[in-house]
Amino acid sequence: MTTTSSIFVAGATGLLGGRITTALLDQGAPVRALVRPGTDGDRRAALAALEARGLELVEGDITDPVEKLAAAIGDATTVVSAVQGGPDVIVDGQVNLVRAAERAGARRFVPSDFAIDITKLEDGDNFMIDWRRQAAAAYGDTSLEVLSVLNGAFYEVMIGFMGIVDWEAGTVSHWGDPDQPLDMTSIADTAAFTAAVALDPRAGGTRRFAGEVLSMRRFHQALERATGRTLALVNLGTADDLRAEITRRAGLSQNPFDYVGLQYQWCMVTGKAKFDALDNAEYPHIKPVSLEDFVRADRSEP
Repeated sequence: MTTTSSIFVAGATGLLGGRITTALLDQGAPVRALVRPGTDGDRRAALAALEARGLELVEGDITDPVEKLAAAIGDATTVVSAVQGGPDVIVDGQVNLVRAAERAGARRFVPSDFAIDITKLEDGDNFMIDWRRQAAAAYGDTSLEVLSVLNGAFYEVMIGFMGIVDWEAGTVSHWGDPDQPLDMTSIADTAAFTAAVALDPRAGGTRRFAGEVLSMRRFHQALERATGRTLALVNLGTADDLRAEITRRAGLSQNPFDYVGLQYQWCMVTGKAKFDALDNAEYPHIKPVSLEDFVRADRSEP
């Protein structure tokens, strides 16, 4: 689907934001990307390569005064946020971005949600998702149409950041029921779905997508098929045991990032943040990669 509407992207120097920007350009959309002054050379160079395809770069920050940020947004009809950071960015920064988008005359806003079903969670379930919920509440009075894109867990995070897979030890660890279905999507496919939503004048509300819906048992099997390795599937305890472990770690650390990975796992393995339905069929031209094919391709790269 193509459009003549201009799209403004905040967070375009990030991994997801860069992929969203590319996906939008692939669809022929005019795109303007916000780049912070002093952005490092490699990230700036990656965006500079997209300028040849029509990307317009503007310097600024989502924490800039509303008038300055609105000028950067210009005539964009849709503002896409792919920013990452703490509450100063996710809450304060995104609220500021929404106010600037209103001032600029934009009509739609895609927040940096990109997660499991945040609409089904409660305060305290996951502190990073709490920030997204706080931001949504803070700009709840906006005149903009808010389009939230949810993708479950990134394949990349499940394999890496979560600490689930230990390639050296040859283990795949999990908590709770190994047959509980879990929503997962690659970063690239999340970007493709986000671009499709941003360019779709019919889209509204919250959209939920998944590359695959896999249990931990099937996740383990997919990794074995993709790598040709035998991996041990290790049960670390029940969902209640996981909750107790989160509480234990929270009592030992002042840094919540020491246990946020466990919070994400708890939200998933309990089924609390499971998508009730998927919206993949709305964009049949997007064929998301399976976890098995993703891992096989990733491990074949030099």
